[in-house]
Amino acid sequence: MVKSYIPKTLIAAVKIRKETGAVPIAGGTDLMVRYRNIAGTLPTFPWPVMYISNLEELKGICKEQNTVIIRAGTELSAVCESSLVHPVLRDAVRQMAAPALRNLGTLAGNICNASPAGDAVCVLYALNAEVELATEKSMRRMLLSEFITGPGKTELKSDELMTAIRIPVLNDNVSFYKKVGTRKANALSKLSCAGLLCKENGIITDMRLAVGAVAPVVVQSAELEKSIQGMNFREFSKYEDHLFQAYAELIVPIDDQRSTAEYRKTVACGLIKEFFKIIKEELA
Repeated sequence: MVKSYIPKTLIAAVKIRKETGAVPIAGGTDLMVRYRNIAGTLPTFPWPVMYISNLEELKGICKEQNTVIIRAGTELSAVCESSLVHPVLRDAVRQMAAPALRNLGTLAGNICNASPAGDAVCVLYALNAEVELATEKSMRRMLLSEFITGPGKTELKSDELMTAIRIPVLNDNVSFYKKVGTRKANALSKLSCAGLLCKENGIITDMRLAVGAVAPVVVQSAELEKSIQGMNFREFSKYEDHLFQAYAELIVPIDDQRSTAEYRKTVACGLIKEFFKIIKEELA
């Protein structure tokens, strides 16, 4: 029988986490599926679990200076309804699962599941999101891109609990998001692509591009993003082919039950080209 805990406060939750190593569950929309049992029976978890969906300290969305903070227990439905949340993230969340599941699932759960195909994760990479991790005695922050280390693998320690996702405010001119799935709603991604562009007087001041489900982790390159800062239309047009080839080399998908590597590579490259076309239109 699985040992379970229901803490009443965040302090109690991190204490339980430290003492028992219990895995936190909010909506459970990923874990309940991964460890599902035969029909009509409860999932079989290989470790103790801790239910945190009742913790009000982990609920809500707020803005502090130039950062939007989404508490770890905030449901996806609240994320896609909040005017504080960047439109491209709201768009991605609206395309996740079905309304009933969005009323249970959380961004923190999506992140800790650490799937390269996580719909929201791709966008959060592009937004340079950070995660906030707490223990009984301390708290630390780290970039999401550093937190996720591989499929199903993260830097979360056995005594830590994710308490929030922190997203720097970005005054971008253009946002781009495409999810490719078997169907339009309630489907896992074959791949996804998120892009953001900031420009001023026809000059690129910032660009972000992230592609999900085409490598062990979401594909993003700070080096390539920085390489086009300061470019105008003509400079970007000359550099575009080199930039595309550099990104294409990072796209190394696999065959799995949802798609083939060849399909993912072709479509991902097509979406990158589509985003580059938008950039040129904005700069022209």
